[in-house]
Amino acid sequence: MDFSFSADQVQIRESIEKLCRPFDDQYWLDRDTDGRFPEEFCQALAKDGWLGIAMPEAVGGSGLGISEAAVMVQAIAESGAANGGVSSVSIPLFGVNPINVFGTDDQKQRMLPPVIRREDIPCFAVTEPNTGLDTTRLTTRAVRHGDHYIVHGHKTWISTAQVANKIMLIARTTPEAETKRPIDGLSLFYTDLDRNTCEIRRIDKMGRKCVDSNELFIDGMKVPVADRIGEEGKGFRYLLHGLNPERILIAAGLVGLGRAALKKATDYARERVVFGRPIGQNQGVQHPLAKIWIELEAAHLLVFRAAAAYDNGEQCGAFANAAKYYAAETTFNACQQAVMTLGGMGYAKEYHVERYFRECMIHRLAPISPQLILCFIAEKVLGLAKSY
Repeated sequence: MDFSFSADQVQIRESIEKLCRPFDDQYWLDRDTDGRFPEEFCQALAKDGWLGIAMPEAVGGSGLGISEAAVMVQAIAESGAANGGVSSVSIPLFGVNPINVFGTDDQKQRMLPPVIRREDIPCFAVTEPNTGLDTTRLTTRAVRHGDHYIVHGHKTWISTAQVANKIMLIARTTPEAETKRPIDGLSLFYTDLDRNTCEIRRIDKMGRKCVDSNELFIDGMKVPVADRIGEEGKGFRYLLHGLNPERILIAAGLVGLGRAALKKATDYARERVVFGRPIGQNQGVQHPLAKIWIELEAAHLLVFRAAAAYDNGEQCGAFANAAKYYAAETTFNACQQAVMTLGGMGYAKEYHVERYFRECMIHRLAPISPQLILCFIAEKVLGLAKSY
C-alpha cells in the first residue's frame, strides 16, 4: 500500500505551486479588501488547461481523476489563496459534473468546452431560503410550455452569480403533491443566466469577499428544453452523483488551508522572541502546533482515501463525508491556533491568519453541516436508526 503521490501527481502539485506564486499573500489580501473577483487567477488556470483536469479529453479536458483534482485544489489553498482561490474555480471543477455524466453528447460538446476555456462562467443554484439542507423540498418551479420552461423562484447563497453568464439550476417540474416521494419531480437545467428575468443581490458575509454569494429572485426566466440535463423529474438523483466529488475537493482545499495556517504559525513561533527566547521553544506553543500537524496529516490521508475510492468506482459516500467533516474541524483548529500563536498580530490583516480563520468557517458550515454528516455516518455506516 503506497500513500505517496505518483510522479504525475507530484508534477501537478509543482505546476500549480508555480502558477500560484504571482498570486501571493498580498494579492489575496487585496482581493479580501476590495472584493474584486480574482478573474486573472481563474484565467491563468484556464490558460494552462487546469479547469478541465477531471473532464474527458473529448471535451477538451485532461481526463484525469478526482485524486488529481484534489492535488490541484489542495495546492491552490496551501499557496495562501485559501478558500477564496479554491471557491473561484470550484464550480467549473465539480459543479458541471452532471453534464459530463448525464448530458447528451451534444450537450457535452456544447456546454463543457466553454467552461474549461473560461469563456463561460457558471453558477450553481440549488439552495433556497426556506429549505436549507432539505433539498427535496425545493419550491422553485419550472413549468413547460412547448419547447421551453418558464421558471419562477428564489435561490440563496449562490456563489459567483455576479460574474456568471450560465446557471446550473434545479427546479420542481412536478408539484410535490403529485409525486410519490419528494425526491421525484425535480429537474436539472444548465442554461443562460438571464439577468432581465433574474434579480441578483449580493450577500455581505464574514469571509471570502472576492467570491460573491447571492440571493437570486427568478421571475419568468425562459429555459429551452434542450438545456435540461437528463430526464424530467430526475434532477435530484443527478445532483446526488456530484456530491461526493464536491465533498472530496472541499476537504482537499481545507487541508491546504490548514497547512497554510500552520506554516504561518510555526514560522512566527520560530522567529518571535519574548523573554529572551523564541516562543516556539515553549511547549505551550509547540504542543498545539504539533497536534495540528498530526491531525492535518490524518485529514490528508482521509481525503485521498475518499478520492481513490471514487476514482476506482467504489462506494465512497462515507469516506467523502468523513473527509469533509474531519478536514473542516481540523482546519478550524489550525486557523484558530494560528491566530492564537501570533497573539495580537494574529488579529492584524497583514499577517493573513485572520483571513484564513474567517475563510475556514465557510466549509465548516456548508455545503453540509457537521451534524448532518454525523447523522449520515450513524445511519449508513453504523446501521443506527435515522434521526431526522
